[in-house]
Amino acid sequence: MGQDSTKEERKNAMNTQLKKGVLELCILYQLRDKDMYGYEIMKTIKDQFTDVYDGSVYAILRRLNSEGYTQIYRKDSPSGPARKYYRITRAGMEYLDSMVAEWNRMVEGVRKLGIPF
Repeated sequence: MGQDSTKEERKNAMNTQLKKGVLELCILYQLRDKDMYGYEIMKTIKDQFTDVYDGSVYAILRRLNSEGYTQIYRKDSPSGPARKYYRITRAGMEYLDSMVAEWNRMVEGVRKLGIPF
């Protein structure tokens, strides 16, 4: 039993880390062409990754902002209080470019190993 639970823990840890990296990539990629408000980003991500918690997306947004990859500003909303918008920074664009390049290298390596992607 102990060995099975250790395998499951490793699998879950890998899935969590991989998903965090992919979500970070996807969030920044969404921001490359336009500023978006938090709920809009969260909804866009959840439309593709239905098992992702809202809080996970917001945690990634906070981290990206604290690391200087995004900027936050408030903008009036026609249907309620002002919304918090996110804008990708120059550092964020550079980070996104490096993440996309790394993603492409990883996908190519997986393909070369014969795993269909």
